[in-house]
Amino acid sequence: MRYALVTGGSRGLGRAVCLKLAAQGYPVLINYKSNEEAALETKRLVEEAGGQAELMPFDVSVQAEVEAAVDKWQDAHPEDYIAVLVNNAGIRRDNLMIFMQDDDWNSVLNTNLNSFFFLTRRVLKNMLSKRWGRIVNMASLSGIKGLAGQTNYSAAKAALIGATKALAQEVAARKITVNAVAPGFIATDMTKELPEDELKKMIPVGRFGTPEEVAAAVGFLTSDEAAYITGEVISVNGGLYT
Repeated sequence: MRYALVTGGSRGLGRAVCLKLAAQGYPVLINYKSNEEAALETKRLVEEAGGQAELMPFDVSVQAEVEAAVDKWQDAHPEDYIAVLVNNAGIRRDNLMIFMQDDDWNSVLNTNLNSFFFLTRRVLKNMLSKRWGRIVNMASLSGIKGLAGQTNYSAAKAALIGATKALAQEVAARKITVNAVAPGFIATDMTKELPEDELKKMIPVGRFGTPEEVAAAVGFLTSDEAAYITGEVISVNGGLYT
């Protein structure tokens, strides 16, 4: 059976993606780091809608935890594989670069970029042997145009876009697609402290997006209909371009 793994799946964009993939028929693995209550709520919502879900706790930025979690799951599911991977987990530590501390840089790069390497490399083996897979990386408007106060976040997301394009070329012959979705301002916990009324004036559609609108793009990229799309970045930003 083909499973879908969504990192940072307990809240916000991750929760919406879990619900979307479950609606498309995938049993969903909900990754989270510490907020078990929120992860359980996502699981409840998936099951309430008729889907299947399992919790998969591990810190995406720690290679040993990634390896152990995937190994444990694979041992328990010898006939199944993770066919859909959504690298969604991310954090922000915004500051002007002159004031940015080492940990602000390192933690953002580890969680937003290194996690992609640790986890994607681990699940690629089965995708390659099964000759089918879908990888979607959650990038950001910040990684396309850069945003002041987000040098660390912009660097991580821009690198993720480059990695997406490179990996797509490596695995395309095995019917594995690799794409990125780049949200703009989306109404989630990660953006709740931003001055929404001021920022809305910059967005042509005049509002923040919803997690469900981002999840719709992810859902399409994981579908059979998107089999000829790879190495692309789909912006979901209400027209807020560079």
